[in-house]
Amino acid sequence: MGCRLEIWGFGARLAAPRPKGYAKGVTCRSPPLPKAPTDPRYASGRLFGRLWRGYLGKHRLKMVLAFLLMVIEGSTLGALSWLLEPLFDRVFAPGGSAELPLVGAAIFALFLVRAVTSVGSKTLLTTIAQRSSTAMQVDLLAHVLTLDNRFFQENPPGALMERVVGDTAAVQGVWSSVITGVGRDMIALLSLFAVALSIDVHWTLAALIGAPLLIAPAALIQRYIRRKTMQMRHQAGLRATRLDEIFHGIQAIKLNQMEGYQTDRFRRIVDTIVRAEVRTTLGRATIPALIDVITGIGFFTVLMLGGREIAEGSRTTGEFMAFFTAMALTFQPIRRLGDQAGIWQIASASLERIFRLFDTVPPARPNAGKATRAPGLPTIALEDVRFGYGDRPVLEGLSFTAEAGKMTALVGASGAGKSTVFQLLTGMAEPASGRITLGGVPIDHLTLEDLRAEFAVVSQDAMLFDETLRENVTLGRDLADERLGAALQAAHVSDFVKALPQGLDTPAGPRGSALSGGQRQRVAIARALVAGAPVLLLDEATSALDAASEAVVSEALTRLGQGRTTLVIAHRLATVREADKIVVLDRGRVVEEGTHDSLLAKGGLYADLYRLQFKD
Repeated sequence: MGCRLEIWGFGARLAAPRPKGYAKGVTCRSPPLPKAPTDPRYASGRLFGRLWRGYLGKHRLKMVLAFLLMVIEGSTLGALSWLLEPLFDRVFAPGGSAELPLVGAAIFALFLVRAVTSVGSKTLLTTIAQRSSTAMQVDLLAHVLTLDNRFFQENPPGALMERVVGDTAAVQGVWSSVITGVGRDMIALLSLFAVALSIDVHWTLAALIGAPLLIAPAALIQRYIRRKTMQMRHQAGLRATRLDEIFHGIQAIKLNQMEGYQTDRFRRIVDTIVRAEVRTTLGRATIPALIDVITGIGFFTVLMLGGREIAEGSRTTGEFMAFFTAMALTFQPIRRLGDQAGIWQIASASLERIFRLFDTVPPARPNAGKATRAPGLPTIALEDVRFGYGDRPVLEGLSFTAEAGKMTALVGASGAGKSTVFQLLTGMAEPASGRITLGGVPIDHLTLEDLRAEFAVVSQDAMLFDETLRENVTLGRDLADERLGAALQAAHVSDFVKALPQGLDTPAGPRGSALSGGQRQRVAIARALVAGAPVLLLDEATSALDAASEAVVSEALTRLGQGRTTLVIAHRLATVREADKIVVLDRGRVVEEGTHDSLLAKGGLYADLYRLQFKD
């Protein structure tokens, strides 16, 4: 039997059987899948209202034109059934052949009009669908990029990609479906029923005798479709996450011989998606099937009633053929409308996921924009700052000062809160309490744009994009060649870029994989140089480099730090011996401050850490 494994080593809870040899330290449980929606904000009517106000309303003129074309197309079916009465009663009667060309031309004209309006409406609807879904993707990405770091810790990249791409694609055709249903199929039904009513009201009511039987089953089936679609979209997010983490962790998978294990986990997810897809399709197919049964009952009733009247001579064959054709032509529009009810429920599930993401907002910064910082190098000060992740405290009353124009190093054991300080300084997270100032200005009084413009960051993991080296350095800035060249020279990028086949226009590869670790760090340093920020944040920027690369990168970092306020996270204490101040953290608090020599002489935690690293 399978179960759900909660494995955080790869960043997501994924459905998979517990494999032999991987059970140790793994929690096996069955978390519930998403249930049917209960929040009134995400009822079908409100979802469509938001869809209209946000996206469809911008194309109202095209939609009106498409609707009119659909109305014309739908009306042709009623006109066709209406023409059958004179065709049977007059043209096919003795002496009626003179009217045959006129009736034949009218029928041909109906089909010609239907063809032209069909092409025009489908072209307009495709334009609306593509532009609206593309705009939704762009807006959704722009919104997600405004969210704080905690959101991205709780939502893996694959699941977010499925939201932005998969869910928007799932609703892409909903507006086409709605316009088609209202504009073509509904008008076709109205025109056909008008013809049927004009011939005989009793026959029409007999044809609809079973319609009330559809109401309750259709409502239940639509709820079932939406619930299964929600589960399927949830599993699709897990599938995207699994693929994202497999391909990013491919080396670890191969080295640990986990190919079969990862394949089994992936198979478990896609099997769940297949089951949900099959059940959703079953639900969608059930509504048209019920309509077929009800339509069959109606046809049987009309045949029994109308056949007797024709046999008695009270009705003509032409009248019955016109009525019968009108009712027969309603068959496909009714089936399509029934299927569109299922399509809307599928789209509603994706729309709910999309708008829930839109409704997720970053933490409020009510004071943002109240102040700006004066030019010059700033002093950084933290006063009794507290922060935690959920119930786990990280910083507990942290206070220290990093002097303007000097280097301050943060050291301490893993989990002491060093990286969290960088998160708070750059606005990636908000402190629970306390005060952080930059040049005397509280950072929550600055806009995020102004705040982040104060910092240049070089971390251990130099994040490069799959773009050219030039784009990775400039990040879209329009830089003069002299300024770019000076940054490349100071960061020692020029030392290796000349040997590359396309120079600065050489692609860096996914996550900079086309470059060595030292080369990636130098590109990151060049990026920080062109940014020209007054504060430099270094997060162990040389710890993963060999001795030769470390020497080059360290020299580039020294140049980068000149004339800046520098804050360094250090695990290797040898890299911060020249710092103006070393702040020692332990469990979210400052336990020691001073220079390298003074801290060694004090014989406290820093001296213990130093002796541990250099005990040989």
